[in-house]
Amino acid sequence: MDVQEQNPYPQEEAVESGLNLKALFWNFVSHWHWFLAGLIAALAVAFLYLRYQAPIYQAKASVLIKDDKKGGGASEMAAFQDLEIMKGGSNLDNEIEIFKSRTLMSRVVDELNLQVSYFVRGNIISKEIYSAAPIRVALVDDLSSREKLSGKLEIEPIDANSFKLLDVAKEKTTQHRFGDTLPTSCGKIVVIPLPGQVQAWKKRQIMIYFYPRTAMVDRYLSALTVKPVNKTSNLIELTIQDKSKSKAEDIVDNLIYQHNQDAIDDKNQIAKNTANFINERLQYITGELSDVESDAQGFKQRNNLVDVESEAKMYLESGQANTQRLTELGAQIKGADYVYNFMLRSNNTSLIPTNIGLADASSSAMISSYNQMILDRNRILKSSSEINPVVESIDAQILSLKQSLISSLSNYRQTLQIQYSALSQQGGGYSSKISSVPRYERQLKSIQRQQQIKEALYLYLLQKREETNIALAVTVANAKVIDKAYSTGIAILPNRKNIYSIALALGLLLPALLVYLRNILDTKVHGYRDLEKLGLPFVGDIPFTDHENHLVVTKGASTNIAESFRMIRTNIDFIVPKNTNDGGKVIIITSTIPGEGKSFISLNLASTLSLTGKKVILIGFDLRAPKLLDYLGLPYHKGITNYITDDMLTMEDIILRKPLKEQIDILASGDIPPNPSELMLHPRVSELFRNLRLMYDYVLVDTAPVGMVTDTILINEFVDATLYVVRADYLDKRMLSIPYSLHKEKRLKNMAFLINGSNTKKGYGYGYGYGYGYGYGYGHGYGYGKEVPKTFWQKLFSFNTDKVKKLADKLPKRSSRQKK
Repeated sequence: MDVQEQNPYPQEEAVESGLNLKALFWNFVSHWHWFLAGLIAALAVAFLYLRYQAPIYQAKASVLIKDDKKGGGASEMAAFQDLEIMKGGSNLDNEIEIFKSRTLMSRVVDELNLQVSYFVRGNIISKEIYSAAPIRVALVDDLSSREKLSGKLEIEPIDANSFKLLDVAKEKTTQHRFGDTLPTSCGKIVVIPLPGQVQAWKKRQIMIYFYPRTAMVDRYLSALTVKPVNKTSNLIELTIQDKSKSKAEDIVDNLIYQHNQDAIDDKNQIAKNTANFINERLQYITGELSDVESDAQGFKQRNNLVDVESEAKMYLESGQANTQRLTELGAQIKGADYVYNFMLRSNNTSLIPTNIGLADASSSAMISSYNQMILDRNRILKSSSEINPVVESIDAQILSLKQSLISSLSNYRQTLQIQYSALSQQGGGYSSKISSVPRYERQLKSIQRQQQIKEALYLYLLQKREETNIALAVTVANAKVIDKAYSTGIAILPNRKNIYSIALALGLLLPALLVYLRNILDTKVHGYRDLEKLGLPFVGDIPFTDHENHLVVTKGASTNIAESFRMIRTNIDFIVPKNTNDGGKVIIITSTIPGEGKSFISLNLASTLSLTGKKVILIGFDLRAPKLLDYLGLPYHKGITNYITDDMLTMEDIILRKPLKEQIDILASGDIPPNPSELMLHPRVSELFRNLRLMYDYVLVDTAPVGMVTDTILINEFVDATLYVVRADYLDKRMLSIPYSLHKEKRLKNMAFLINGSNTKKGYGYGYGYGYGYGYGYGHGYGYGKEVPKTFWQKLFSFNTDKVKKLADKLPKRSSRQKK
């Protein structure tokens, strides 16, 4: 039968064992100090983070965006709906982008002087005193110089009129008076005291930090959130986060103010252009009207005229109606000419003056549409560029509408000229009928007619100017404040509950992950539990020692390692057959690979047996790499190979009688033979062991590692028991398949395993009934039978191993089907 199929022990089985619930639980419990350290470290880091992290506050405000289509504020302007310059609406998405524009935030930074921050030293971290600062620092430099502004100053008020200034960059302290302009490394500044507050800050240092203007704009834009409250309303919610609660509130409130002011300025742009046009025309018409009135006055004075209408009353009544119509047409022609010429010389981004008296409803409507498109284009460019597809579409519409408007005005002018010409001809007919009226009367009427035209146009422009001034006075913003900026005063960051929860989770999960990974990736044998999985017999273990001497078991020694060898000496009686009648007992000590401590175990076990008065001999039977004499520090001596090859040698010739302080005889391996395996089959080997049984009570044979050569198996017929040494934290678990196979196939007599170099602090030692210091009343590390009182910390972190084992045994085990 294939041994590997019965119970293979590759790395996969170790992984499978690591996945066992009971094994995992035992690993977690045995590493309880890892979890405790992880929790303490995680909570300490969380505590320090919260202690040294400045709190972040949030301010929130809500505004209503007015939209004529949805009725958001139309009632406020109902009284002025007849003014065409008051028409227009808002788009919610555009308003959100305008709120988040750099232009508005730059104005907020300048308005609130956010480039300057005030701090005082605290016990842990510096604290910002935005609204509580007793002074204000004004920047004298222009905006271009503020772009690279950076630095730190410290101000200490002396009294109500003076203060000390420490320029950190120059490392220079000077004394100044409040209100003086001071040149510093941060630029020119003016320190302004707040009334009644400086005295309370005497001898206290105020740290002033200066930041670049662009950096502050970027900082607050990143902290700003603008979003609609829901999809059906025009409400917008603005939130911002900052270390100062009052500063956050001021920023949100000022941002809303700047937005409204910007919208008002946009709406007033048409009215301002119209007002400028009307004022220019009034100034021109006033001059013309004054000239006409002066001509009438001079004409009457020169000709001594008072009333010349009595003779031509009948003709003049008909001519008056004609004159009135000519006056109206003249005003219409002048207005149409101005707008037409304005359209020809203006670009596609200029607003057209309105309310100039055009009677053509079609042209007036097109002018209003044209101005509205210009406003929409300008508002979109605040948060976009001219290559935006929306802007390009509006430009195309503006150009098309402009061409249509120019064509409409041209047709309208031609119509007016035709009407004016017809009325002028008709007026000439009336003039011919009054040809009998003296020449002076006709000249006076001509002057008066010009005077009436100018006066009518003057009064019309005065009326339109008042309408425009009313529109400027009643212009309202697009955003109505519903809730001003408000902060609860409770820090939103850092979230103490979340941070401690994360720290607690990490403090448990990281140690658990480390323990699990260590269990999965660990390929070394650590102690009895690794042998127990294979069902191998166990005789005991030797704790790890860094003792310089190889011989640690001497007469009177009471160390824990000496007691461990005494325990093994007792357990050996149970593995060696008691019905041996051939004399002494032969025990071989072997291992899987070199370096596992066979020679150390053999020497000290021989010393332990000799201390009971038994005759003991230690044989170095590693013929391929003999090192027993070197290990003991003894000179070369003939040994086993010499005895086998030389029939003339006797036992007395090769045995070293008690070369050490202890009562132990030594038999070396001798010269290195070229054929050690064949040499072990020599009849003299059987004779050697037979003689040794008769001469000694115990024959301990230090043999070669069975994982390297077969020499040990060749002498198996001469021995009574096999002591198989497994070094902890040295031998790979996968190599346990070698001793497992030897044990199952019984190729070595009465095999028993011994763990060498176990670490009892890790719980791998005698924790299962063989343990030194646990089941037999030995004080761990302090000598035989001594009890040492536990310290406070040992009592605090100690736990009952037996109770933990019983609890682990109660956990459900996985069935073979689950393992598959």
